[in-house]
Amino acid sequence: MGLPIHESHSRCVSRVGRLVPLQLSSHPMTFTSLQLSIPLLRAIAEKGYETPTPIQTAAIPAILRGADVWASAQTGSGKTAAFALPLLQRLSANRREPGRFVRTLILVPTRELAAQIGESIRRYSRFLPEPIKLLVVYGGVSINPQMMALGGGADIIVATPGRLLDLVSQNAVSLSAVQTVVLDEADRLLALGFAAELGQIIQRLPGKRQTLLFSATFPPPVEALARDLLRDPVRVEVAASPETTPDIEQRAIEVDAPRRAQLLRHLIQTHGWTRVLVFVGTKYLTEHVADKLRRGGVLAEALHGELSQGARTQALADFKASKIQVLVATDIAARGIDIEQLPVVVNFDLPRSATDYTHRIGRTGRAGERGVAVSFISAETHAHFQLIEKRNRVALPREQIPGFEPQPVTAPAPPAPGGIKGRRPSKKDRYRAAEARPPAEDPGPA
Repeated sequence: MGLPIHESHSRCVSRVGRLVPLQLSSHPMTFTSLQLSIPLLRAIAEKGYETPTPIQTAAIPAILRGADVWASAQTGSGKTAAFALPLLQRLSANRREPGRFVRTLILVPTRELAAQIGESIRRYSRFLPEPIKLLVVYGGVSINPQMMALGGGADIIVATPGRLLDLVSQNAVSLSAVQTVVLDEADRLLALGFAAELGQIIQRLPGKRQTLLFSATFPPPVEALARDLLRDPVRVEVAASPETTPDIEQRAIEVDAPRRAQLLRHLIQTHGWTRVLVFVGTKYLTEHVADKLRRGGVLAEALHGELSQGARTQALADFKASKIQVLVATDIAARGIDIEQLPVVVNFDLPRSATDYTHRIGRTGRAGERGVAVSFISAETHAHFQLIEKRNRVALPREQIPGFEPQPVTAPAPPAPGGIKGRRPSKKDRYRAAEARPPAEDPGPA
């Protein structure tokens, strides 16, 4: 791993194992000093961006000069602008050739992230002298309008892998002229099983191209992918620092699993939370918890993969516009979704991994705002949460809310002599038995 890039005085990038320090001016870095064009600077000012983030400071110059980039930075660090701004500048400098070709391809794991990146690119490009043809394509909606829109090709396509391959198989688009390919949330692309689709897409890309990988984490499968795809990359790692670490208050509340919905409603009403993103483990639970909240007088909607794309888009739009107070979601909403001024995230169900925990709570505390991340812990899940704490290097005090204290764990009935044929106690059973066992008494002196 390359050396971390910190907020002010220790920025560096790594090329082919060599660390090359960036020469810093005594003056604060600005978007103007990154050699961005005046139309892009106008869009940046309109968005209210004042100074570039560390990932933008390091990545934008490398992308502008055509280098491959392997970038890692925490959620909310400005990764989208880090690749979108320099790509727009390069595209606007050269006209697109006629045909079914695409010049820049951005691959993402979810429909929601595709739509969000598309909207960001539209805002960044609004003052360019020549309009950029941008298309956002994903599944869950009719493919025919997307095929028609691809007539004449596109400057930028933001796509999920499956729908892109559908369009390629229908001869609606050719990838033979792609100049730059971006893999955003690369770890999630692999975690969601897109490895085979990525392989098919990469085979259709020209050998001579610019490749950019952006993600918050780089587990071993992504490391291997990056080494195969990238050529002499500029490697950028933005380590967490006091200046860049999100201001998120993390809480762990003990509660019996059947009472979580009641506790959630109690916390919303007691603290006056205006918007809450609640993560659950299954599609069924999104509907179940949202229904319980609605019956308790809280405006809530569900977001999961079995909803139609129109319903998913509407639920997210209503939540962003504060038309609903609570969005109950599976991990479909954990990656890349930028919800401005989201004060609270609740882990109704714990995530499967420590990495997913990081991405979930990273939906709050963005852009300098303060956030709260609450995790519900039951007797069945507290060992798993200890593992999450260990891997995230945190240790949270356990809270109990008056009126919602968990019931003491009772010992299971002893098995019949000889045990049950074909069944051994699970780890959970052994843990419960150990918790219920009274401490040994001191026998005292003989």
